[in-house]
Amino acid sequence: MNLHRFIFLIYIFLLTSSPILGQINPQNITIARDKYGVPHIFTKTDAELAYGLAWAHSEDDFKTIQQSYLAGNAILSKHIGLKGSGADFLAQFIRSDEIVERDYEKKISPEYKKVLEGYSEGINSFAEQNPNKVLHPDLFPVTPKKMLKYAHLQLFISSEGDYWTEKIVKNDLNYKIINQSIDLYSNQEKGSNTFAFNSSKTKDKNTYLAINTHQPLDGPVSWYEVHLQSDEGTNILGALFAGSPNVLIGVNEDLGWCHTVNRPDKTDVFALEMHPEKKHKYLVDGKYYDLEKYKAEVRVKILGIPFKVKKQYFKSIYGPTLKNKSGYYSIRTSSLNEIRALEQWWKMGKSKNFSEFYSTLKMKALPGYNIGYADKNDTIFYISNGLIPKRAEGYDWKNVVPGNTKKTLWTTTYDIEELPQVLQPKSGYFYNTNHSPFLSTSTEENPNKNNFSKDMGFETFNNNRSTRLKYLIDQNLKFDYDDFKKIKYDNTLPTPMAYSWMDINALFDIKADKYPEIRDILIDIQQWDRKADVNSIGAGAYAILYFKLGKYYNMLSEPKIFPKTFLINALKETKEHMMKYFGKEKVKLGEFQKLVRGDKEIPIYGLRDVLTTMKSVPYKEGMSQVIAGESYIELVKFTPEGPEIESIISYGSSDDPKSIHYSDQMDKYASFKTKKMTLDKQLILSKAIKIYNPK
Repeated sequence: MNLHRFIFLIYIFLLTSSPILGQINPQNITIARDKYGVPHIFTKTDAELAYGLAWAHSEDDFKTIQQSYLAGNAILSKHIGLKGSGADFLAQFIRSDEIVERDYEKKISPEYKKVLEGYSEGINSFAEQNPNKVLHPDLFPVTPKKMLKYAHLQLFISSEGDYWTEKIVKNDLNYKIINQSIDLYSNQEKGSNTFAFNSSKTKDKNTYLAINTHQPLDGPVSWYEVHLQSDEGTNILGALFAGSPNVLIGVNEDLGWCHTVNRPDKTDVFALEMHPEKKHKYLVDGKYYDLEKYKAEVRVKILGIPFKVKKQYFKSIYGPTLKNKSGYYSIRTSSLNEIRALEQWWKMGKSKNFSEFYSTLKMKALPGYNIGYADKNDTIFYISNGLIPKRAEGYDWKNVVPGNTKKTLWTTTYDIEELPQVLQPKSGYFYNTNHSPFLSTSTEENPNKNNFSKDMGFETFNNNRSTRLKYLIDQNLKFDYDDFKKIKYDNTLPTPMAYSWMDINALFDIKADKYPEIRDILIDIQQWDRKADVNSIGAGAYAILYFKLGKYYNMLSEPKIFPKTFLINALKETKEHMMKYFGKEKVKLGEFQKLVRGDKEIPIYGLRDVLTTMKSVPYKEGMSQVIAGESYIELVKFTPEGPEIESIISYGSSDDPKSIHYSDQMDKYASFKTKKMTLDKQLILSKAIKIYNPK
């Protein structure tokens, strides 16, 4: 037995001998797997639910849960070396251990502590019984505090704290641009759609909600579907990320909600004024302060030999601080002082009506995210949520601000009531596709951007998805449920195109006959109906062209308007690509773009920024592989008899290549089909393929 395995077993012995943990009897937990492998978990208490969730999710993807926790606890580099060093540094740089230790007892409710303890116990029990699947023994035993450290890191990243940390390290702080241009390839997985209709917009007088997230299809922020039901009032079907002890988006018997990514200005960078002679002293309002000094430690391997690498960092009154060639810079974002986000999501899932849900939002524990909401009482609601600082006027908050005065040291954030929102609009609908919150319902009822400080940094743009979705909603006064689903699955780009990050509309003004070399491809694109169907030749040509535009995109200054010269060059490269890899100029989208899982490879619809968004990367033999976009889809109709729910996920419920559920939802997903789901315990148990207790 090696030393690591011995230490791990000692940890487990101590854990299971603990008088505090180890209080849950797995025999009280029923896990029912439906024919798609989705776990439906039934218990008496929410703590038991968390244990059952930890067990079921570990059965399906223990590896990703561990990788997430390893990163959050600054030990990922011990497992994977240099590739994990960035996450390990961030976790130490933001002092997650210190903040969780400081706030755990006083800020986390006793009720939610039981949930965290239940999940910890479940995952530790799974690890004990499956020691060969443990990635690194230093992670175990998992504790509630270790879980919250990972959540703390993830929410710092979602507030773009990692982005600004990297900018400081690279000495690239010449200008901080809110809603900065998105790289043409790498960063477009941050998306999602949500929209809802209440009875004034539906023919059957029911309320409809679309939960339509665009996330990576695999990895730590890909979705996992689960149904949780306890005798303590929980009954929710939805999705969560690896390591979460509760649902993050979903539907209970009374209401449902979806998140989409928003990008108000949540994070600031401060330039410190250092003492001209004395090291590590900075000036604020005429008084010098000492920087607190720390050293982050990560593990790397060189030629197979492990090394410890240490990097110094600091802390000022403004926040975590780094030095580069230009000076010392501090990062400040509200998420750094908040550890209750998971608890807020849990409470959102236990809400029974809009008043309870809205009251839970007032916890102000989620650092961002749009929220689209609907319920059985015919209430629909949208808010651009976030912990947005109340900043002093007179400073350029889009740029690096002075760190030599407490005038810039904001300490409070806007209350929920002060954020852009729409409640029960007379139009009967709301919609959001990561665009402006000031364009979220009818023109007359949109939030007025003039009522909000520009320093809040809210988005003011439309995108292709918002333009198309609004167009479709405006086509009819009322919709039936089939119409609602057709809108959700629409895959057409608008005319003209309205990408928020670039303008390529000059493509459609090029005279094809002037360029015989690319004439046929250009005509295929110009005459294309703009539908991203697998059998579309126009969509295939456009998808390949999009890849070729990348190098030209980075040559453009703001705004990113493509001149015809760049477009013509990219079209020539598109033709070369087609001839080299496909031997023809007419390539269908499904020939070029694939959904891949293990040995399974199928043609897939979608393009970037259509409602059915797909982000792909180079794959093999000139093809591309979808890695993000349409991920978890949950569609809900609230009826007097209860919610009618259907859902689909891109691959399947398991990350185990040996499981039948590794890829068993792919074909439905690729055919715009869903699976019927229910919250009814007896119906689920009567149709379950497997019913069991955790061991």
